[in-house]
Amino acid sequence: MSHDLPLPDEHARAHSERLRALIADVIRAEGGAIPFSRYMELALYAPGLGYYSAGAQKFGPAGDFVTAPELGSLFAQSVAEAIAPVVRHVDDAQVLELGGGSGAFAEDLLVHLAVLDAVPKRYAILEPSADLRQRQCERLQARLPAALLEGVCWLDGPQETRWNGVLVANEVLDALPVTRFVMHEGEAHEAFVMLDAQGRFAWADRPADGFLAAAVRHLQTQLATPLPDGLRSEVLVQLPYWIQAVGGLLHQGAMLFVDYGHPRRDYYAATRASGTLRGFYRHRMVEDPFLWPGLTDLTASVDFTAVAEAGVAAGFELAGYCSQAGFLFGNALETHFETQHALCTDEAARYRLSQQVKQLTLPGMMGEVFQVMGFARGVDVSHAFTQGDLRWRL
Repeated sequence: MSHDLPLPDEHARAHSERLRALIADVIRAEGGAIPFSRYMELALYAPGLGYYSAGAQKFGPAGDFVTAPELGSLFAQSVAEAIAPVVRHVDDAQVLELGGGSGAFAEDLLVHLAVLDAVPKRYAILEPSADLRQRQCERLQARLPAALLEGVCWLDGPQETRWNGVLVANEVLDALPVTRFVMHEGEAHEAFVMLDAQGRFAWADRPADGFLAAAVRHLQTQLATPLPDGLRSEVLVQLPYWIQAVGGLLHQGAMLFVDYGHPRRDYYAATRASGTLRGFYRHRMVEDPFLWPGLTDLTASVDFTAVAEAGVAAGFELAGYCSQAGFLFGNALETHFETQHALCTDEAARYRLSQQVKQLTLPGMMGEVFQVMGFARGVDVSHAFTQGDLRWRL
């Protein structure tokens, strides 16, 4: 354990222990070991106990991480610029946001879409967490005008009928449970989680099933050299099915994914021999994924080559791929900054605004680490990707 991690209070530790006991019971019930993807699913989404299902503060300075929408409205305003032409073009346009966070993104996006005369017929938020859904609802009810609020709704699952519009997912892919694998003598083995003699979570490697073995063989076809023995990494074997589930019924419109990640050749480079799996607790990185389940966010970077493959396989055109900085600057970030800067009433407000831009765009912050990928079906969204095209890297 890192010595600079603040210790959870007694209530939080008791909460984590309840989840640890639940996962341990699952391990015993399922033969003594479970795939890491199953562990990650329980740690993040177990009803009432998982990280995203419980009531602890997650976003912002008081939480464990800060997302782009929490910094201010500039991010959402640029996204609105990118999707407004699609919303205006298609019939009965809807916007579907996957994972609504604190509700800040929905608030700022809807307000700016109204400014652009591109208010969707419906703004749906697919949010599996009852706690987060309540927080989003309270925020939007308190801050949105009635004309915008009446189109907002929450979904328990993907849309079940054909629809038109835009799907937006900011920092969603990184929270999907990943399959962890290790290479032994040229063959993939899957990482399982077991209980050691003291009842603590521990790793156990088992030969990969045919599904995982095929997935690893596929990704190796685009790598310059074979994956070396000892490499530990991750693969989202369910990604094609997930993309089809959330976007397959989108008849005419676009999908926009924003997340931290890499093209496949960089994702599986020798410099990442331990993979990208990590945890976050109170804005500090946690290397042990078993530390304080339910209190620690678990995440893995995104293989954007896999996202491109999955989107195209689902029947979409790959419309663009660029860094977050390139995307924001290509969608009127400077204009919105200048407008807000002119409205600032004191130096402190101007400083916060400038810090927002730096965090969103500088290479050492979110600007290059985060990537944006767009897909289109029956519409043209090339206007959203006019700066820094990175598709050649896929």
